[in-house]
Amino acid sequence: MKRARIVGVRVARLVRIGAAGLLPGLRYLLRSLHRKWRRSLQFRTVLTTLLLAITSFAVVGAYLSNQIAHNLFQERLVQAESETRYNVKQVQDTFDGAQVTDQSSVITLVYDTLNAVEGRGSVIQRRYVFEAMPEQTKPRNRWVESRASDQLTISVIPPELRKSVQDSGKEQFWASTEFPVGTEDRPGIAVGNKVTFNGTVYELYLIYDLNTAQKTLDEIQNVLLAGGAVLALLIGAVAWYVTRNVVSPVSHAAVVSEKLAAGQLQERMVVKGEDEVARLGASFNHMAASLQEQITQLATLSQMQQRFVSDVSHELRTPLTTVRMAAEVLYDAREDFDPINKRSAELLYNQVERFQSLLADLLEISRFDAGVATLDAEPGDIGQLVSHVMEGVAPVAAEYGSVVSLNAPPDSIIVDMDDRRIDRILRNLILNALEHGEGRPVNISVAANDNAVAVAVRDHGIGMTPAEAARVFDRFWRADPARARTTGGSGLGLSIAAEDTKLHNGWLQAWGSKGSGANFRLTLPLRQGESITKSPLQLEPVDVGLHSGGSARTMLLLDHSPAPRADSAFQGPGDGSGPGATDPGTAGTGTKEGS
Repeated sequence: MKRARIVGVRVARLVRIGAAGLLPGLRYLLRSLHRKWRRSLQFRTVLTTLLLAITSFAVVGAYLSNQIAHNLFQERLVQAESETRYNVKQVQDTFDGAQVTDQSSVITLVYDTLNAVEGRGSVIQRRYVFEAMPEQTKPRNRWVESRASDQLTISVIPPELRKSVQDSGKEQFWASTEFPVGTEDRPGIAVGNKVTFNGTVYELYLIYDLNTAQKTLDEIQNVLLAGGAVLALLIGAVAWYVTRNVVSPVSHAAVVSEKLAAGQLQERMVVKGEDEVARLGASFNHMAASLQEQITQLATLSQMQQRFVSDVSHELRTPLTTVRMAAEVLYDAREDFDPINKRSAELLYNQVERFQSLLADLLEISRFDAGVATLDAEPGDIGQLVSHVMEGVAPVAAEYGSVVSLNAPPDSIIVDMDDRRIDRILRNLILNALEHGEGRPVNISVAANDNAVAVAVRDHGIGMTPAEAARVFDRFWRADPARARTTGGSGLGLSIAAEDTKLHNGWLQAWGSKGSGANFRLTLPLRQGESITKSPLQLEPVDVGLHSGGSARTMLLLDHSPAPRADSAFQGPGDGSGPGATDPGTAGTGTKEGS
């Protein structure tokens, strides 16, 4: 027992180890099949066809097999009942006419009579079980209790059949059974009746062998199974061939489309034949040729436009420098002019400055379009850069009467960045906030997480709708072209800022609400070459203000003009920019932020 327990434990351990090694393989197989099912139309079609065909063959085969088995059994049952009635009558007549009185004669008579019923020959037609009914008064000359052919016993007769025979009069009953023949069990039909001999009532059961009918049924089932398997394979092969002829051109079209999307405009489909698929391929090639021609024309036109803008911008620099020098001379001497000429000199000076700014923006845009803009990134403290930009825009803030506040961590935040480009982005965002802020406060927030830093510029001015926020980075686009802006630029500032952000692999996004102001958020990776997964600041802000404690570095630029209106006053402390918030309705450049 101890040894058996040890062996059992070892076998169980081996089974667990085998299951642990088998489960990963099964999971991998299931994943592979699921991936194949999702990605291959041909696999789905062939597998579905095979499953439907196998199911149909299984249902039809089961029905046919059941019908054939039923018909064979009914035919053999009718034959068995008819033969049993005849043979039982013969036995009873023999017993009734017997004139035997000694034991040996009785035994010989019973043996010969039952052997005749058995029908022995080259093949035994039927077997018998001859048993005296229980609970009978044993007569003095009852020398036969039971007999059976081929070493059978009364146990092969179902109890229900025996009870029916014992309780009946002269009726005949039958039941399905199994009986041993050599080393195998064969199916059969047992038919029971009562007979009497010398005052003793006996149960006589004739057993008919159904082995031949069972073999016939097995052969029919094997034929049905083999035929169904062959038909399923043929149907699967036909489905594979048909779907291959349809799916292969589609797959080829998908590959060619991907190459076309990647810029390989010379790719075409191989067209064979004149059927529907061939016409589809020809139409696809015609479409690809048309697209290639149009894209080539557009690319040529775009290159010509870019070259024109670049050439014109470069050619204008020399005469513009001369005009600017002359405008500066006139501007410096404007006090000696009469009022009309003085005003003309001031307008000329201001417009030349604006023209020069527009020219610089056009040159920068032409560099981006030509793909020659490069990033000169070095580690730097973005907090110091924001403070430097705020100091530079202080005169503009004083002119608009706006309070500009900075909310940043006390520690330095080192970022790999191009100082010149980030300075230009921040300056543009802050000047836009001052220009559209209607004299209300402008809040600047700085925050960082493990892989990114964010700078948010929030104004409380006229604001913009979500549709306007989606277009705010388009070139030369303004929400209200009719509205005069005293410091309005070329309309390219935010476009250039977006391009500078792309060079840093960052995000520049905008949020706005009419009458509640706007918020622009710049998010940069801390290290060059990394990607951003989440911005440290949320895009849709709440009311923000200065921290009252010393946990953050603060900076406040106050104007020296009269105090703003009460409804424009800077509202209480507390920073509303927090990490981990979801950005509804963002608009901007770079990769879309994940929630």
